[in-house]
Amino acid sequence: MEALPAFGEAWALILQPVVLGYLVLGVLMGLCIGVFPGLGGIAGLSLLLPFMFGMDPILGLALMIGMVAVVPTSDTFASVLMGIPGSSASQATVLDGFPMAQKGKAARALSAAFASSLFGGLVGASFLTVFILVARPIVLEFRTPELLMITIFGLSMVGILAGRVAIKGIVAAGLGMLIGTIGEGASSGDLRMSSYDFPYLVDGLKLVIVGLGIFAIPEIITLLRNDRAISQEAQIGGGWIAGIKDWFANIWLSVRCSIIGVIVGVIPGLGGSVVDWIAYGHTVQTSKDKSNFGKGDVRGVIGPESSNNAKEGGGLVPTLLFGIPGSGSMAIFIGAIALLGSGQIEVGPAMLKNNLDITYAIVWLLALANVVGTVLCIAASGGIAKLTTIRFVLLAPFLFMIISFAAFQSGQNLMDLVALFAIGFLGILMRRFDWSRPAFLIGFVLSNPAETYANQAIQIAQSRFRKGFFEGIDYIFSPIVLVLLAITLVSVVLGLRQAKHILAEGDSKSGSKRAPMMFLLCITAFIGYALFDAGSIPDYSRDRVFPMFVASVCLVGCTVMIARMILAPETDTIFADSERSAEAGQARYSLWSTLAWFAALLVATSLFGFIIALALFLFSFMRIRANMSTVFAAIYALAGIAFICTMAWALNRDFPPGLLQAYSNLPWPFT
Repeated sequence: MEALPAFGEAWALILQPVVLGYLVLGVLMGLCIGVFPGLGGIAGLSLLLPFMFGMDPILGLALMIGMVAVVPTSDTFASVLMGIPGSSASQATVLDGFPMAQKGKAARALSAAFASSLFGGLVGASFLTVFILVARPIVLEFRTPELLMITIFGLSMVGILAGRVAIKGIVAAGLGMLIGTIGEGASSGDLRMSSYDFPYLVDGLKLVIVGLGIFAIPEIITLLRNDRAISQEAQIGGGWIAGIKDWFANIWLSVRCSIIGVIVGVIPGLGGSVVDWIAYGHTVQTSKDKSNFGKGDVRGVIGPESSNNAKEGGGLVPTLLFGIPGSGSMAIFIGAIALLGSGQIEVGPAMLKNNLDITYAIVWLLALANVVGTVLCIAASGGIAKLTTIRFVLLAPFLFMIISFAAFQSGQNLMDLVALFAIGFLGILMRRFDWSRPAFLIGFVLSNPAETYANQAIQIAQSRFRKGFFEGIDYIFSPIVLVLLAITLVSVVLGLRQAKHILAEGDSKSGSKRAPMMFLLCITAFIGYALFDAGSIPDYSRDRVFPMFVASVCLVGCTVMIARMILAPETDTIFADSERSAEAGQARYSLWSTLAWFAALLVATSLFGFIIALALFLFSFMRIRANMSTVFAAIYALAGIAFICTMAWALNRDFPPGLLQAYSNLPWPFT
């Protein structure tokens, strides 16, 4: 009875011209983000995060949902046209999509992919609609122990299914949780890995900085090192109708893979890094003729693409119902919702109780965004194919400028850029040594709720046990907790069996022992320091318990990996190192020379302020690294400065100051 009025209210919210306009704008932005390899939904939502402060909730949701929905569709361009996975969710599409493009069937592959994505997105939205109706009464029964248990379930899944070496995924998630505990503790206000003498870390690291640093920067650096156009061929050929016919001829395959996408999306933490491979494996296993897979079989495109968009609907289930991110992009989505309006919207059971109309608005915005995104992808295919022939060196400075501006808006502090660079460097190393970055990010996001739920559950349980033993047991081991515990144990067992088939950061080759061992020792040293720091907090404070427990578990994992590295041969998968791959060997520039450019921007900002440093950076990069003319470099720099100043003026924001601003009174935007 409560749901039926919410249906009508949700449609009344959506069917407003301004809301539909924001939805289309989000779709367009997602289309632009998805075209560039690596800059998926996580980077896109991170860029939107500073704009969410105080925005009308339904407008902000329309903008974000539009972007989230279309990225799994638009990243198909990179996979098919370039042979480069547009994101972790489109790795399997490369296997047959790129060979089809090489045979002159790119349009056929793209149209089959877009039709599959549209169908999968609608299946995901339909499932979410029904699931909310059925699950709402159950979800409203969730108390602190149940929420803690489902948080543990999400963490266990993301850790175990994060890569071929399962323990790496667990430590990566734990590392993210430890970085999430930096700053004042929520219980007693004790400081963890920070000091009042260095106030920046007292409030902890912001989600927008961690999201951009861990995902966007490593991909930009990787593409820059190759110094070439993303694609050498802009022609996509004909065959649009043939691709749609291919999808319809395999519609039951699309149905099955969409259901797989929904189920995998529901499991917290798995998301896109695994769903396309499961769908591709199912496609191959259920096909009678397997001889053409990997050589340009359209079924190898239809299966993964159907599951990709369906998983977004499934991923919203744990996100909206429990506040547990179903994927890396959903982790950013949770943080963004808290910024909307006056902060009255909170994901989880409270959202189903107090904002059911907005909950359904999200579901149907997702369905509309899939339709709009598919239409725009088909319409924009020719132009996008030409865009990919532009040298990436001309695009990278602009992207890094936007990322830096977005990071600075989180705290209005020069240290925001330092933190962005530091987390970005960590992301580069994690990508190189096959450590799961989604596991790290979700661990970071779940750190605060996991600690809060654990502290609350312990406090309430203690009071219940004082009243009686069985009353305390009933509170801790409710039927829902027992069911979740059983599901967690089963999933852990199954996950350990399947972990060896998961590729956290692509198919990295194994190399020498030295570099992977050094990185592991650095991670171990940080975790050891986190344990020591937490142990120095007084015994009576609860703020020491959570980081000590997480650090202890991680140290055990690190010890196991160190022992394995000492005993295993260099060919073992634990020594994965992407620098040993053929692509890295063909890179024109080294990692350090590429990083030096962005380090120089950081140093120049501390001296002259962001705008002056950015102008010097853009001009020098275009003139020296891109080898463009002086006139072109000057026009590029002026255009970039004009764009970023317009954004800052519209948002009423300032730029990071440097030492120059401390000794001179400069006008905006130099101050």
